[in-house]
Amino acid sequence: MSERGTVLVSGGSGFIGSWCVIALLERGYTVRTTVRDLRREAEVRSMVANQVDPGNRLSVHAANLASDEGWDAAAEGAEYVLHVASPLGVPPPKNPDDLITPAHDGAMRVVRAAIKAGAARVVMTSSVAATSLGSRGLDSDGDETVWTHPDDPKADAYTRSKTIAERAAWDVIAAEGGATSLAVVNPALVLGPVLGRDFSDSVQIIQRLLSGKVPGLPRLGFNIVDVRDVADLHMRAMTDPAAAGQRFIASGEYAWMADLAAILRERLGPQAAKVPTAKAPDILLRVVALFDRDLRAVTDGLGRKRTFSSAKAKAVLGWEPRPMDDTVLDCARSLIAAGLV
Repeated sequence: MSERGTVLVSGGSGFIGSWCVIALLERGYTVRTTVRDLRREAEVRSMVANQVDPGNRLSVHAANLASDEGWDAAAEGAEYVLHVASPLGVPPPKNPDDLITPAHDGAMRVVRAAIKAGAARVVMTSSVAATSLGSRGLDSDGDETVWTHPDDPKADAYTRSKTIAERAAWDVIAAEGGATSLAVVNPALVLGPVLGRDFSDSVQIIQRLLSGKVPGLPRLGFNIVDVRDVADLHMRAMTDPAAAGQRFIASGEYAWMADLAAILRERLGPQAAKVPTAKAPDILLRVVALFDRDLRAVTDGLGRKRTFSSAKAKAVLGWEPRPMDDTVLDCARSLIAAGLV
């Protein structure tokens, strides 16, 4: 065991989870991480080894958000627990409960396992989707005081799953937490270097731009945050006494799709030859979305600027995101290097 203690990370094969494992190992912790199927252990170890030598400080355990089995054993003896695992939201499920139920039940399972193990703190990965105002068709600004209403008829399954799961975690801590505290990280659109073929749905934006799979540039925009900075915020929220009982938005600069395309074209040259230059009219996207479930989930945001402030993370935890251009380019170059575009 390392001098810094043991940390459990749920979902170590995922985009954010794998970078959290790396950040912990770099800081000297012993890390346990979970996957649904142990056949993925070699993949997890390979991704991690590309960035840091884990030595004998990394173990991989089988646990599924939909089952009680494995969580108590994985959490036993852990000083901290990072609950990063979450069911995927792309493409959107036909039945929203297929996403909501495992997210909700999984959060309760992991938090209860942490409490049973006597962990000092749980840090849960939520999303800015859980900090959004209910208005539609209007620009808006979000911070940690804002909670998405899960019964909003226009909230998609992913938004509802993130909101309901985070609420469940807070409820369990309030009722059963005892000496175990909770902090929550709410990332905006997460980009950055991929470590393998299992990466976040958000990276598909850069992948599709580079592959020329979008016919034009829709009027969609996002606050961008680097996956490495998201991992760093988890580290700060894990150990800082001021983080207990707090939510922290992880958000960087805002960019429209046209801005992302311009960065890729200007900095990657021939490697960005397929990146579109023309704008896609809103009406075209709405028509295509009738037949494309992936697009259907984002058409409500066309032309609407929704921003999220990370002022609290900066002021309370001293967190600073890196420049957006670095994040976008590192993401693109890693996709190219991995042959994923």
